[in-house]
Amino acid sequence: MSINWNTRAENSADIPTIRDITLAAFDTPLEADLVDALRGDAGWIDGLSVVATGQDGGLVGHALLTRCHIGDTPALCLGPVSVRPEYQNSGVGSSVISASLRAARERGEHFVTVLGHPTYYPRFGFGRASAYGIGLTIDVPDEAMMALTLDPDHPLPSGTVRYAAPFGI
Repeated sequence: MSINWNTRAENSADIPTIRDITLAAFDTPLEADLVDALRGDAGWIDGLSVVATGQDGGLVGHALLTRCHIGDTPALCLGPVSVRPEYQNSGVGSSVISASLRAARERGEHFVTVLGHPTYYPRFGFGRASAYGIGLTIDVPDEAMMALTLDPDHPLPSGTVRYAAPFGI
């Protein structure tokens, strides 16, 4: 069964529920703490923290894009992406990711990186970052570091990804 989830930018009233969703979606509080820390960082971009709501209007998922750089070129980092466990595998994650990428494109952003599951993110157009000369300063599985251009007129730059400070990378 396919459900069309409603998505929108987060508002201040959503913050405690986003934390609850993130805590429920991951095994440790690290991702929830990261989202909270990113809100106070210069890498935060209003409108690129996106939530999905269920039929009752309650929040069921969240995706976050924050500023990073590929070399000296401004880009975005996708993550964390969180879905309440009872809604996982129902399209919520795809909905919030698609909505966040659409919002980034509408804002004139060109590039997005993600460190995540190599079988999941390619459905959104992400490809292996190393194929474009994009890397990190830490060792990660090559297939897990991915990048995407939101505009075919702007090919992905090469370089080392620099994340917002709360990522610690």
